[in-house]
Amino acid sequence: MSFWKMFGASVASVFVGIVVITLIIVFSLTSLFSSFKVEGGKMPENVVLYLDFSENVVDSPRVSMLSEIDPINMTISQPLTILQVLSAIESAAIDPNVKALCIRQNGMGTISTANIEELRAAIEAFKLSGKHVIAYDEIYTQSEYYLASSASYVLMHPEGTIEWHGLSFTPVFFKGLLDKVDAKVDTFRPKDCKYKSGVEPFIMTKMSDANRKQMNALAESIWNSVVEDVAISRLCDKEILKEAARQLDISTAEDALTYGLIDEIAYEDSLYDLYEKLGVGRNEFGDFNCISIGEYINIQQSQQLATLLNSGLDTTFVQSDGTPLVAIIYADGEIVDGNMVMDDYVFSSTLASQLRQARLDNDTKAVVVRINSPGGSAIASDVIWREMSLLRETKPLVVSMGEAAASGGYYMSVPADYIFANRTTLTGSIGVFGLNINLENTLKNMLGITFDEAATSSSAGGISPIRPITTEQRQQMEQSVDRIYNTFVQHVADGRNLDKEYVYDIAEGRVWSGDEAKQKGLIDSIGGLVDAIYWAADLADVVQNFAIYEFTPPMTSIEQWAEIIGSLFLSDTGVSMPKLGEQIEALFMEYPYVFTYQGIKAMMPVRMSINL
Repeated sequence: MSFWKMFGASVASVFVGIVVITLIIVFSLTSLFSSFKVEGGKMPENVVLYLDFSENVVDSPRVSMLSEIDPINMTISQPLTILQVLSAIESAAIDPNVKALCIRQNGMGTISTANIEELRAAIEAFKLSGKHVIAYDEIYTQSEYYLASSASYVLMHPEGTIEWHGLSFTPVFFKGLLDKVDAKVDTFRPKDCKYKSGVEPFIMTKMSDANRKQMNALAESIWNSVVEDVAISRLCDKEILKEAARQLDISTAEDALTYGLIDEIAYEDSLYDLYEKLGVGRNEFGDFNCISIGEYINIQQSQQLATLLNSGLDTTFVQSDGTPLVAIIYADGEIVDGNMVMDDYVFSSTLASQLRQARLDNDTKAVVVRINSPGGSAIASDVIWREMSLLRETKPLVVSMGEAAASGGYYMSVPADYIFANRTTLTGSIGVFGLNINLENTLKNMLGITFDEAATSSSAGGISPIRPITTEQRQQMEQSVDRIYNTFVQHVADGRNLDKEYVYDIAEGRVWSGDEAKQKGLIDSIGGLVDAIYWAADLADVVQNFAIYEFTPPMTSIEQWAEIIGSLFLSDTGVSMPKLGEQIEALFMEYPYVFTYQGIKAMMPVRMSINL
C-alpha cells in the first residue's frame, strides 16, 4: 500500500509540476506576444515623423519572430521592410498631418548600404513636397551620416563625434583553423574564373592578387558613390571630402561644420525651436507630437484594416475586386535546394512555385522580383532561372536588386525585361566553384573515429567529407564546374542580349558595383524598389490603376501558436486546448535547414559585406 501511495504522490507531483511549468510558459509567451500586437490609433495632427529606425529595416517580410526577440525585455522588435518605409515616406509627403521629417537615428538598427541609398532617394523626393527634413544626432557613424546628409538641415551635438574614414571589405579566412584540425580541402574552379574567390577562405590566409584587385576596385566604386551623394546633398567638393577621409580630418562637430557636413552645432533642444517655427503641435502632456516611422506604419495599417472591416469585405481576399496587380516576389538570402520557408534562405522550389503562381494568375499583370542574395546552389539557381524565363514569356518581369544580387542571385535575374540596381549593390560574380572538405584525419586524430567501406568501385560512395576524393571524382567535378560556368555565361548572353565572348571577358567570377554593372551592360538602370514597381506597371500598361500584391511567406508554427495564445488569453473568442496541442506538435516538427558549403556553388566570397 505504501508503494502505491508513494507512486500516486510522485505522479501527482509530476503532474502539478508540468501544469505549473506550462502556465509559466503560457503566461510568459502571452506577455511576449502581446508586445507584438499592432497598436492602431488615430493619427495626431501637426506631427514630426521620426526616422529613428529603432526597428531593423530588411528587404523582405520576416518568417520567424524568434530572431527578433529581446530576451532581456521579453519583447519582439518587428522589423520593417524597405517597401513599408519607402511607402510611408511617400505617404507622409502628402499627409497634411505630417509637418516634417526628423532623422534621429541614435544608433540605428541594421540597414544595408543599398537600402540607405534607396531611403535617401525617398527623402529627396519628400523634400520636393516643400516639407522640411531635419537630422540630429550626438554620434554619427559613417552609415548614419550617409542617410542624415540627405536632410535639408543637419545638426550635431557640441561634444559629438562623426566617422568619416572610407570604406572596406573584410573577408574571413578559415585555412588556419582547417590546418589545425588536419582537414583537407579540394577546390574546383574554371580556369577562366580567377576572380571567383569563394574558395579562397578555405585554402588561403589572405586575398589573392586577383581578389584584392577586384575588392579594391569595388570599394573605390562604392565609396565614390557615397561621397558623390553626400557632396551633392551638402554642396561640397567631392575630392576634398575624399582627401579628408584619407587624412582622418573629420571627427568632431567643429570638423564637420568646417567641411560643410552639418549646418549647426547644437543641443537637441534646438530641434524644438525648429518645431515651433514649423507649426508642430503639442500633445496633452505639453510635448511635441512626434511619432516614429514604425508607429506611423502601424497607424496606417490599422486604419486600412478598419476600413476593410467596416466595408464588410473579406480581409483574406481583399484583392478579389479585379484591380490589376503588380506582384512583388522576394528572393532574400542564400540560394538552396528544396521546398521550405526560412529567413535568410531562398529555397528553389518555394520561389519557383511563387513565380508559377504569379505567371498563372490572371489579375497579376506584371511581376517585380526583389533579389537580395549572394548566390548559393548552382542547380537551385537554374531551377529559379527556368521559372523566371517562363514568367517573362507571359507578362512583364522586372528585377530590383538590393544589397547584393551576385552569382546565383545574378543568375536568376538575367531573364528579366529590365533590371534595376542601386549604385552600391554588389552584383555580377558570373562564375561557379566546387568545394569538398575532407574531415577523415580530423575525426581519426581528434576523436578516434575511423571508417571502412565495401563498395563496387572506389567512387561508389560518392564525394564525401569522410574519405579522400578519387581521380575520377575530381575529373567529374572539374567537368561539372566548366559546364555550369558555360551555361551561366550563355544565360547571361541570351538574357542581356550580349555577345557571349564579351560576357566571358566581364565574367571570370568578378563582383561589380551597381555603377560598374550598368557600364558593363549587366543591369539597365540605377534605381530602387519603387522605381522597379512603377516600371513594371508601365510595361503592363496599368500605371494609372494598379495595386501591389506581396508574396509573403506563410505563417510559421510559432506564429500560429502566438495567434492562438493571443486568441485564448487576449480576446473573448478563445480556441480549444486540443487545437493548441496540435500547434505545439507542429512547432517541434519544424526542423531548421542546415546549409553546407559542400558541392558546386554560384556564390560570392564568404561573409562579404560592406563596412561603411
